[in-house]
Amino acid sequence: MSDEVQDTGMTLKIGHLYPTLMSVAADRGNLYAIRKRCEWRGIATEVEEIYVKQTPDFTQFDLLLIHGAADREMELASRDIQLKAAGLIEAAEANVTFLSVCAGFQLLGHYYKPSTGPELKGVGLLDLYTEGGSTRFMTHMAMQCDLEGVGKQVLVGYENHSGRTWLGDNAQPLGKVIVGWGNNGKDGFEGARYKNVYGTYLHGPVLPKNPWFTDYLIQRALERRYGKVELKPLDDTAENVAHDTALKLAMEFKGTMSAIEATPWKR
Repeated sequence: MSDEVQDTGMTLKIGHLYPTLMSVAADRGNLYAIRKRCEWRGIATEVEEIYVKQTPDFTQFDLLLIHGAADREMELASRDIQLKAAGLIEAAEANVTFLSVCAGFQLLGHYYKPSTGPELKGVGLLDLYTEGGSTRFMTHMAMQCDLEGVGKQVLVGYENHSGRTWLGDNAQPLGKVIVGWGNNGKDGFEGARYKNVYGTYLHGPVLPKNPWFTDYLIQRALERRYGKVELKPLDDTAENVAHDTALKLAMEFKGTMSAIEATPWKR
C-alpha cells in the first residue's frame, strides 16, 4: 500500500469480547483484517478488549467481535454473557455492527444444548437455537450472500462444528450454501443476520480472504456514527487470490465431510 495515506478524520471503535477466552481457529485475524483495511484508508481504530465481569456501554462501539471457543471456555462465557445480555441487545437494536463466529454465533442465540452436559443459555439476540450433533462438520465451504448495498457475493471459509443451528422467524440466514454443510446440513443455509448483527460458522479466519465482507462490515459500522461513507478502493490482488483458492478447495471437497468423533472441541 502507498505510504501516503490521507487521514479521513474517522475513527472506528471496536469492542472485542473475550479476546483470550474465545479466539480459536485464527479468529483473531478478523480483527487484524479490519484494522489493516482501515489503516490503509486513513481510518483510525480504537480497540477495547472486554473480559469476564466487564459490562461496558456496548452502544459506544461501532463494531463488536465475538469469536469461537472450546467447550470449557464457552461454558464460562455463557455464564458471564448473561450479565452483558441486556447491553448487547440494546446495542443491536441501536444498529451497532456485530460479527460473531461459531461459539460466539451460538451464544447470541437462545441456547446451545450439547450432546452431553447442561444446556448453555445464550443472549437471545438472534432468533435461533443450537443442538449438538453426533458428528462434526469439517470442510472448506462457500455460500452466496445477498446483502444490501453489495448484492450477490460469495463468502468462503472453513467450517468446523458439531452444533446444528436452526433459525427462527426473526432471523435471516447470512447466506445460502453453495458447497459445505452450513448451519445444520439440511436446510441449505449458513449463519444468521438481524439488523447489523452477522453470525457465521466460518473460520479461517473469514475476513482476510473475503475483503468485500470486511469492507461491508466497516462501512456499516462507520455509517452509524458518520452517516453516508464511501470507502476508498484498495488493491485486493492478494486477498482475491486467497478467496479464489479457498473457493477452489471448497468445490474440490464438494459432497465430502470429515467427521472426528472423540474430540474435546465440540463447537
